[in-house]
Amino acid sequence: MQLSICLWGNDPKGMAEYYQKIFDDYTLISEQSMAIVFEVCGKRFMCLNNCDPTVHFNEKISFVLSVDTQKEIDMYWDYFTKEGRAGQCGWLKDKYGVSWQVIPGILGTYMSNPETAAKVGEAFMKMTKFDISALEKAIE
Repeated sequence: MQLSICLWGNDPKGMAEYYQKIFDDYTLISEQSMAIVFEVCGKRFMCLNNCDPTVHFNEKISFVLSVDTQKEIDMYWDYFTKEGRAGQCGWLKDKYGVSWQVIPGILGTYMSNPETAAKVGEAFMKMTKFDISALEKAIE
């Protein structure tokens, strides 16, 4: 069985190339006139030509990109928000309107610990892009 994520957009080739530029592990699976299929982070994506301009992406579905370092947060955040737009608490929309959450991998550990959860939650509620050092300072 194969589960794929379908991104319905006006420029499937452009979308695929956009994600190829930021993800080192991008693998092209197939390319057709109506659809491009690729894999990133072990997940299969299909960019399909959108024939209905009234259908748009929204925040009800987002991709969570959990990374280990501030450098990685900055890299993904800067790339996606360059032509997209920043949101609150690590959320953003890329240039195609796809919602992403760029979060530090340590966040789950902090939030599952009763001694750090409230302090970390209060700190990141004030953030747009996550700042790992600010989260660490919040629990000192």
